[in-house]
Amino acid sequence: MSLFKARDWWATTLGNGEEFDQGCLCVADVDNSGSGYDKIVVGSYMGMLRIFSPHPSKPGEPAEADSQLLEVHLKEPVIQVEVGKFVSCSELLHLAVLHPRRLSVYAVSGTSGNIEHGVQYQLRLVYEHNLQRAACNMTYGPFGGVTGHHFICIQSMDGMLMFFEQESYAFGRFLPGFLLPGPLCYCARTDTFITVSSARQVECYRYETLAVATDADTRQDSDQQSKISGKRLQADWTLVLGEQAIDICVPTFSPSACSIFVLGERNLYCLKDNGQIRFMKKLEYNPSCFLPYASIAEGTTNILMGNHNNMLLVYQDVMLKWAAQLSNVPVAVRLANLKGLVVTLSSEGHLQCSYMGTDPSFFTAPRVDAREVNYDEVDTEMRTLQKIIREATRTQGTVILSLSLVCASFCSETFTHLHFPLTVSHPQIKVKSRSAVQNPKMTVCVQPPLAVTQEQFQWAAMTGARGAVCGDGALLSGTSVAPSLTARPPLPRWVYHHLLLFSLSLGVPRVAQCRFTLPLRIVCCPSPPLKNSKYKITLDTNKPPVSLHEVFPGTATTTLSDKEGNALAFQFITGTRVSVMASKTSQRYRIQSESFEDIWLVAKELVQRFELHFAKMGVKDFRNSFAGPIPLSEYFETVDHHFELRVNAEKYQDLLSERAVQFRAIQRRLLTRFKDKTPAPLQNLDTLMEGTYRQIIALADAAEENRAILHQAFARLRSATHLIILLVSLWQGLSSDQTAILEATLLPLLQDTPQLGWEESVDAAVSHLLRTCLSRSSKDQATSLSTSQLSIPKDITRLKKHITLLCDRLGKGGRLSLSSEANTPTPVMMPGQRALCVSYTVCSYILNHVINSCKCAQISTKTVLLSRGSPVDAVVVLG
Repeated sequence: MSLFKARDWWATTLGNGEEFDQGCLCVADVDNSGSGYDKIVVGSYMGMLRIFSPHPSKPGEPAEADSQLLEVHLKEPVIQVEVGKFVSCSELLHLAVLHPRRLSVYAVSGTSGNIEHGVQYQLRLVYEHNLQRAACNMTYGPFGGVTGHHFICIQSMDGMLMFFEQESYAFGRFLPGFLLPGPLCYCARTDTFITVSSARQVECYRYETLAVATDADTRQDSDQQSKISGKRLQADWTLVLGEQAIDICVPTFSPSACSIFVLGERNLYCLKDNGQIRFMKKLEYNPSCFLPYASIAEGTTNILMGNHNNMLLVYQDVMLKWAAQLSNVPVAVRLANLKGLVVTLSSEGHLQCSYMGTDPSFFTAPRVDAREVNYDEVDTEMRTLQKIIREATRTQGTVILSLSLVCASFCSETFTHLHFPLTVSHPQIKVKSRSAVQNPKMTVCVQPPLAVTQEQFQWAAMTGARGAVCGDGALLSGTSVAPSLTARPPLPRWVYHHLLLFSLSLGVPRVAQCRFTLPLRIVCCPSPPLKNSKYKITLDTNKPPVSLHEVFPGTATTTLSDKEGNALAFQFITGTRVSVMASKTSQRYRIQSESFEDIWLVAKELVQRFELHFAKMGVKDFRNSFAGPIPLSEYFETVDHHFELRVNAEKYQDLLSERAVQFRAIQRRLLTRFKDKTPAPLQNLDTLMEGTYRQIIALADAAEENRAILHQAFARLRSATHLIILLVSLWQGLSSDQTAILEATLLPLLQDTPQLGWEESVDAAVSHLLRTCLSRSSKDQATSLSTSQLSIPKDITRLKKHITLLCDRLGKGGRLSLSSEANTPTPVMMPGQRALCVSYTVCSYILNHVINSCKCAQISTKTVLLSRGSPVDAVVVLG
């Protein structure tokens, strides 16, 4: 049994289908027995009044029948029950029962029986008051400082406080600004009444002020009340809560100090008698009821609080001391003089007497027979378990399923009888599994203008050491050339990507992915070489020239016009041709074409095949290079064309918006003319509407055509950008990390959108590099970037300037990095300074000896640059 669960001492269920609320429970010695044990009085909305004297029952057994002393049907709903000294000629306790239209005071008495049935209890009516207004709740106390008697105050649904001095009605007062009734409580120390109004503020009224205020026999307006004799009713103090109150309670256990507790929907407030906040507790749950009671610590108060999570919490001021789980949601909680029991009542009628803590356990564990331990068997078992754990840990991160592309299965078909050329390749993917997998699903992802005939493949199951082969079709439309055929991790620039989702035998989902490179022949075919072309680039190598027969064994044999293998050409499906020529005397290779962006795929294929060719020959120091300059002017032509199409798209959008507004205005005028009872001439509105409609259709067609051209232009721009990145990396010998940073800077988008385009994205990225790792001084680094929203620029002059400056700083030794160490400006040598290029191993020696011997006038930690993987690891500027 859980420690944090309320222990049932006695419990019962009241009636069937009855409803209860926080005012339906009262605990007191209602029969004046003097035994020191309280009785539990419960009333319901069905008019039932019950009185219990609980006795402990054994676990699992129902409550004894003699626990219920009395059950009476009063024929009217019971709103609230209270026990007090409500009879003038007696100091005994009587029971006050509040009905919607009546207040009844009863005397509960017990008569000893002459037989074994025990005591018989009777409910005798002492007096009652018929109410003129519907009652909401009531409170009682020694109003006005009387001793030995209790008066009753009832709050009506329309905001009237009705005061009863025992058998007689005293007076009634309307609360100012009343809308809805709230909880009501009486504070005996200050002789005040506290309530929470519909304005969500605590209001306090003195009994003396209520007694001398204007009479409220009939509700009147404030202007009329000011003309009648008597004072206008005003609150003694108010406090804004900002939330509705659930209950108010003023403890009476400390006559010297007075605290007012208010339970809100989300907070618990403790106020002083003058309205100041003593403390406040923010609740993380929805409370249902509460009860402050005396604490053993001086100056503190304990609080019992129930919530809608079936929990009973014990607080000492704001500190949580205990939490107990109940079987239902309590709507009323009381403390009974029954050995310190907590009495709770739910809205469905579950009445429970419980206590918090633990039950003593008399269970004693039986003695286990001692037996000798075989340490050899224990060691063997331990080694076996460790081996299993190591194998499970070793295979947890390994790929138990592999994907491979059967390159030999590629077969290409070209359809030329369509409106545009269409090339189809049929690759085969082979999936192998080392262990059994369940429900594998494979998804094929390609990048436009590529497409696949089937995107998803699914198998029922795969057993260990077996595989599956599936065929797919990769289509390439002739409207544009794919900007890339290779995968370049970690950036998502692959064209042919397979993603496999599967589950292990234990149901654990796993994902395996593989990126493939499609062959060059899917986008081009052999062609005779061209002698002269508009765009040319020259690549250098550090090894003697090789025959292009050996580099392109599959295509060079059918395209070369000479026997030495010095030239070959490729014709793309768009019609453009790219030629590759090798020098007979030098180590240079020229790539030329009539289209600048089409050079990219052939140049990339040539570089990769050179690296693969010399790697097979065992050459380790082979290196491709580009002597420069970077063809930025040719590149900017592609950028200008793309930007011009984006500007045209915005113009078409604006014109469409204007024509749409004009079209709707003409429609409204025509509709007005048609609805008019007296026919009027249309004044050529129908002709104007038809002309506007034709303009909208023409503009929409033009915008759609411009959008298609823009997609093709963006593909060409990406190809040209890939070529620039390749040339810069070969020009400066950039590492793979630096090339990835440059590619992320110049190709931040996979596609253009009206909200975010390539120009503004690249401009922001290049500006960031120029002000961080490529900055010349700390002043440039301190310049903050603009945080405004990116939008299409008016022109791209600034973008061209930044790209040119980026290439210029890379050419002067700048390096790309995202780490904080790289955000150091490159030292600029002034006249009279020398630069020492040293390695990392002798850097400390130079710092300690050379610098001291030279007695430099200016030495800074920023003048030492370390670059991993470069031939120069440190640069020290000496004055």
